[in-house]
Amino acid sequence: MHNPQLNKDGDLQHLLTIEGLPKRIVMDILDTAESFVGISDREVKKVPLMRGKSVFNLFFENSTRTRTTFEIASKRLSADVINLNIQASSATKGESLLDTIDNLAAMHADMFVVRHASSGAPHLIARHLVETGQSHVHVVNAGDGRHAHPTQGLLDMYTIRHYKKDFTNLTVAIVGDILHSRVARSDIHALTTLGVPEIRAIAPRTLLPAGLDQMGVRVFTDINEGLKGVDVIIMLRLQNERMSGALLPSAQEFFKSYGLTPERLALAKPDAIVMHPGPMNRGVEIDSAVADGKQAVILPQVTFGIAVRMAVMSILASK
Repeated sequence: MHNPQLNKDGDLQHLLTIEGLPKRIVMDILDTAESFVGISDREVKKVPLMRGKSVFNLFFENSTRTRTTFEIASKRLSADVINLNIQASSATKGESLLDTIDNLAAMHADMFVVRHASSGAPHLIARHLVETGQSHVHVVNAGDGRHAHPTQGLLDMYTIRHYKKDFTNLTVAIVGDILHSRVARSDIHALTTLGVPEIRAIAPRTLLPAGLDQMGVRVFTDINEGLKGVDVIIMLRLQNERMSGALLPSAQEFFKSYGLTPERLALAKPDAIVMHPGPMNRGVEIDSAVADGKQAVILPQVTFGIAVRMAVMSILASK
C-alpha cells in the first residue's frame, strides 16, 4: 500500500505520522537536524533554504509552545510565516476545513503546519491537496487528536540520540497518561523503528490503551517495578482537558502513585535522562527537584525541537 507521506520516488512529501515511516527517513531528519543545532549560536542567524516560501501555521487547537517553535524554525529557514487563529475565524463562520485549505492554497501556500483536535485531520488535508492537483503543497502534522505528534516524537529521538548515542541497547520508560497521549504513540513508533530493544509503558490501568502488547511494549502498573534499570524516562503531561469520566481519583493521588520523585528516579540507571514534552504540571507528574535536577533534559528538548522542525520543513521544501 502506498504511504501517503511519501512521493512516487519514496521521498518525504508530508509528515503526518511516524508510524510506517522508513528508518532511513527518520535518520535523515535526525542527521539534518544535527546541522541546524546551534545555528542561532553562530554568527549566521538564518539560512536561505526556504526563502520565498510561505508557511501557514493552522492551529485549530491552542498550543503556544509548538506554534512558537514552528514559527522560529520557519523564520530561521527564511520562510514567510502566516499564523492563523482558526478558532476565531473560519470555523465560527461555518466554513469547512477543506474550504479553508482551498482558500489558503489559492494564496500560494507552500506548506501547512496543522494542529487539530480531530485525529486524522492532517491526513484528510494531504489527501485533498493531491485530489485537487495541489500536491506541491506540503502538510506537517503538529498534533492531531489522540493520534500522533510526529515532530515531538522526532525531537524526543534526537534528544535520546544526543545523550545516549545509540538506540540498540536502551530501555526506555514512558510514564503517565498514555491513553490520551499522541506523544506516547509517536514515541513508541519511533523507538520501535530505531531498534530500541525494550520500551516500557507505566500507568494506572485506566490510562493504558489496549494493544500495547501487540506493539511490543512491556506494560507496568507499578512505577517502582517499571523504572528499575531504565536509561530514559519520558514523563507525559496529565491531560485533564482530554479526560472523560473519573479515570483518576485526583492529581494528588496520581502524584503519590506515579509522580517522578528523586527516590523513584534513583531506581533507574545512574546516568538515566528525564524527558517531558511540556508543559509540565509540577507536583503532579514530576517533582520540581527532578524537573530542575541534573538528569533532566527538558529544556534541551525545546532547543532541539527547533532544529528538528527546521529539518522536517527544509527536507519537505526541497522536494
